[in-house]
Amino acid sequence: MVYPDDTNGDVLRRMEAKGDDLTRPRNIDYTVVFADENSAEQFAEHFRELGHDVSVKETGTEQDFPWDVVVVQHMVPSHDGISNFENFLQSEADGWGGHNDGWGCFSGPS
Repeated sequence: MVYPDDTNGDVLRRMEAKGDDLTRPRNIDYTVVFADENSAEQFAEHFRELGHDVSVKETGTEQDFPWDVVVVQHMVPSHDGISNFENFLQSEADGWGGHNDGWGCFSGPS
């Protein structure tokens, strides 16, 4: 498959090159980072109310945004689907001063 020349496209190309069947749905973990615990918890609760599995952890990976919220979305790893969900996350995170920090998943069954 041909993917756009961007970060998501690069990741999907690498997954496909390793033999991952990108037509199979799986859980994809999206990380959104926040400057403080209160904002992270409010954002997390919002996504729990929408039915998502969500975790909150202070990782300090990003010094100014040490709180990681991981939102799990079960989906087929398509470029449009991932990009659209990232845009949705960012639009919601804006209200709490957060920003997207990437996504990841395990390979789907072959």
